This record gives sequence, structure tokens and C-alpha cells, in this order.
Amino acid sequence: MADDFRRTRRLTAALAEPLSEADATIQSMEDASPAKWHLAHTTWFFETFLLRDHLPDYRLYREDWPFLFNSYYEAEGARIARFDRGMLSRPTVAEIREWRDHVDAAMEPLLDDPACAALIALGIAHEQQHQELLLTDIKHALFQNPLGPAMWDETAPAPQRAAAHDGDWHRHPGGIALIGHDGNGFAFDNEGPRHRVLLEPFALSQRLVTNAQWDAFVADGGYRDARLWLSDGWAWVNEHGISAPLYWREGEAFTHAGWQERDPDAPVTHISYYEADAFATWAGARLPTEFEWEAIARGQHAESAPAHDPAGGNQLDHPDRWAAPPLPLGSDALFGDCWQFTRSAYLPYPRFAPCEGAVGEYNGKFMSGQFVLKGASCATVRGHSRASYRNFFYPHQRWQFTGLRLAKDI
Repeated sequence: MADDFRRTRRLTAALAEPLSEADATIQSMEDASPAKWHLAHTTWFFETFLLRDHLPDYRLYREDWPFLFNSYYEAEGARIARFDRGMLSRPTVAEIREWRDHVDAAMEPLLDDPACAALIALGIAHEQQHQELLLTDIKHALFQNPLGPAMWDETAPAPQRAAAHDGDWHRHPGGIALIGHDGNGFAFDNEGPRHRVLLEPFALSQRLVTNAQWDAFVADGGYRDARLWLSDGWAWVNEHGISAPLYWREGEAFTHAGWQERDPDAPVTHISYYEADAFATWAGARLPTEFEWEAIARGQHAESAPAHDPAGGNQLDHPDRWAAPPLPLGSDALFGDCWQFTRSAYLPYPRFAPCEGAVGEYNGKFMSGQFVLKGASCATVRGHSRASYRNFFYPHQRWQFTGLRLAKDI
């Protein structure tokens, strides 16, 4: 755990390294936060819930900074309004880095303390989430600049992808499946308790929907056909003039390396739930439930998924012993390309109870009006996700790396 903590803290600092002071300070919308704020908020988490509460005689680095860098924890008192985070020209990035170093050094005595292990694991997972948010938030901020500036000058070569075809489906016979985290290793509270779910026979596409497939949807008038859209989605399309995924323009997409030619075989990303549902209707299919997705994914763990291991390491030789009948094996890109919308509302599982104390505000109070996404994205730290992981967003949001795979009844 000590190594995980140090590695996680170093990675956050490294992700922000290419950014100027101005880059790190701007806030492009209320859903996003400045990179500087992410650097500080993750530090506030460790200082507040571990150093302040578990290290005798520890004194806060700055008494007035918790007001700036608390996110939504009501139990921790007043805080700056969310959309005012981009007004924090002070403290500077350099001052926040000094604070990070101070907190990292102060944490050392606690890293091997068994009494702090659960909170440290939560803090590491929390910071990993903010690493992804840092990347998606700065992408949205740089996108506002007409020059299309790059965070990095180069991108890795595009992977070779097999062409999609209609026969690529995992068929599942249905039956009773156990859903949720099994209790081994870390998980967020919203991943449990484990419980039984009855599945009807279904099939899940092996492949994510691609840019080329989405181009066909656009060309066929998908954004102009009210029959394809949920009522709220159709209102959203018309109110905001939506005609393509976020970051698209003719033949190109905006990336962390600036504007790049759009890869037709790459998964489509930066779409809303409304768009995902409309595409599924247009394609004669539907979105999977989170339970269907998880049942398929039980055959392939995130850490052994091909998307996480370019060498192709893939441990798929064991059945899922927690569900009957036996489940098909998982498919490529379940983890690692983009988060995948499900049609499941983000609600508590049976017998769910939030954690005690302020950290109990982490997930439970957001279980209203949002949809579950499964998997992981290209911006998710490797090893962070798992089959039981439940990401969640409002149906109009699309600045994250969100995509879809189709499901159908059989």
C-alpha cells in the first residue's frame, strides 16, 4: 500500500507537469475543475481524513485551505462554490506542489498502520478517479481555445483494430447471477452488497460502437429523427443544437494532442446517454443493463484485459463460480477504451448502507437521476476498475470518455 500511495501521488503530479499556470487554473464549465484544484483536493483528502484525524499533534498546512479544496462533504463544513474554483489564482501551482510534498512526507508513519489501511486505500482510489478527471477536464478546457492547443505534442500510434461485423455477439442463456463486489480487495461502497439478479436470455456485442458506425448514424439523419430519441433527449438535442459527439468536426476529433484525423475504427467517445440510447434504437438494438454487462465481464478481469496488456496476457480459463448457469467469456475492450453506458439507473443495491462518517457522502447521496457506466476508459488508471465498478453520470453529460456497446434480447 505504501508503494501504491507513492506511485499514485507521483502520477498525479506528472500528469499536470505539461500545464502552464494559466492552463492549470482555468475552469471551462461547472462540471469540470481546474487541474490545480485536482492537485489540491486530492491532497486535502489525505490531510483531512488521515493526518488530521489519525496523526497526533498534526497541524493543518494552511488553516484556510480546506474551505478552498473541500468538494462536497457537508460534514466538513463550508466551501467555495463549485463554479468559483476557476477564480483561484492563488495559491499557485508551485505552492500546491509544496503542500503535496509536505503531506506526502507526513503520511509516511501512517502508510504501514493497519488501522489506517482502509482509509488510505479509499484515498488512493479517490486520487485515481481525479487523475482521470484531471485529463478529461483539461481536455475540455483546451478545447475552448480556437487554436486547438495540445497538452502533449505526440500521440501513440493507433492500434490495429479488426473490422466490426454483425456476428460479434456474446450470447448469454440467462439465469440467476450474483452481482456486486465479492469482498476480496478494495471496492467502493456502491459496489455492494452482492445480491442475486435474474437475467433473461440476451446477447452483448463483443465490440464497442465505432466512429465509422456513428458517421453512418449521422449521415442517416440520426440527430434529426425524433422517433429515435427519448423525450428529454430530443429536447436536449434541440435546445443545444447537438449534431455530433463532443470534440468532433469534419473528419477530425480534438484530442490531448490537438486536432487529429478521426480514426474510423476507433470507438466513438464523448457521447451522452441520450445519444447512446438513440443510436441503439437506430441500430435495432438496446443498451445493456449494468447486470448484463457485469455477468459477461465476470469472464475477464480488468487487469488481464487485452486493452490493459498490449502483450495479450489474458487469463480467461476459469468459470465464474458465483453465478449459474456458467457465463460466457468476456470480450476485448470491456476495460480500457471508454466507459460504456448501461440503461440502468444509478440506485442502491438491496441492503446498501453508506459508510460511517464524512466519507459516507462519497457515493450514496448521488443515487438520483444518473445512469451507470461500466468498464474503464483510456484515461482510467490501469488496475483501478473491475467488473463490479459502477461509474455514474447524468444523461446529458459527455465530457468524459463515454461510449457504448449494444445489447439485444434473444
